Amino acid sequence: MRYWLVKSEPHDWSWSDQNSVESEPWTGVRNYQAQNHMRSMAKGDNVLFYHSGKTREIVGICTVSRAEYPDPSDETGRWCLVDLKAKQALREPVTLTAIKADSNFADLALVRQPRLSVMPITEKAYSKIIAMGGL
Repeated sequence: MRYWLVKSEPHDWSWSDQNSVESEPWTGVRNYQAQNHMRSMAKGDNVLFYHSGKTREIVGICTVSRAEYPDPSDETGRWCLVDLKAKQALREPVTLTAIKADSNFADLALVRQPRLSVMPITEKAYSKIIAMGGL
């Protein structure tokens, strides 16, 4: 199993939206590095759900319910989707400020590449983040 973090603007697609559906295609990713990460996702991988924009916080955990498949809206055939299923909300959101304040996260892509929307994280970072979130 691998661990990931995905970002979403809450006014476009929030944790509440994600939690209200059985499973949802993760759409709109048009960055090659983020797409490569999506291609590496496997069914059952755990994914941290991050609200970007003003709130900047990790709010929940999803699982990959369907691995990479072609984006039907892409006429070029370059882009892919994965489906995500909400698994569990964090008891307390973990803010970007809290993550940046912890030196254990200095190498986390969320800190180093703040504009990347899909990124891998280590099992150690995943475990620490969900503990910070009260799980």
